[in-house]
Amino acid sequence: MSSMTDIVFLLLIFFMLTSTLVHPNALKLLLPQSANQTSAKPQTSLSITKDLRYAIEGRYVKFDEIEGALQARLGQNEDMYIALHVDENVPMREVVKVMNIAKKNKYKLILATRAK
Repeated sequence: MSSMTDIVFLLLIFFMLTSTLVHPNALKLLLPQSANQTSAKPQTSLSITKDLRYAIEGRYVKFDEIEGALQARLGQNEDMYIALHVDENVPMREVVKVMNIAKKNKYKLILATRAK
């Protein structure tokens, strides 16, 4: 039984060490707070950082490339949802630009927030 506990502890140490080496491909954004949630499942995500850089699923793109990248990713299906992750310090005009692209292509946007 003692050898079994040794193996368990060695596995625990192994997983703890390897999990610290994994770096998620996520952007650091300070999202606005909200108490509401939606049940819709987004097919892709678009992020705007506080320094006004745009990223689709963690890959940075220029603003002019957003529409083409979304069309390549989602096609012309009207029932597609995009999760919009916007830092709370981003001016509203930048969000409206992205909203106009979504409206033009008939995509639905879900604004991502953090829990209150």
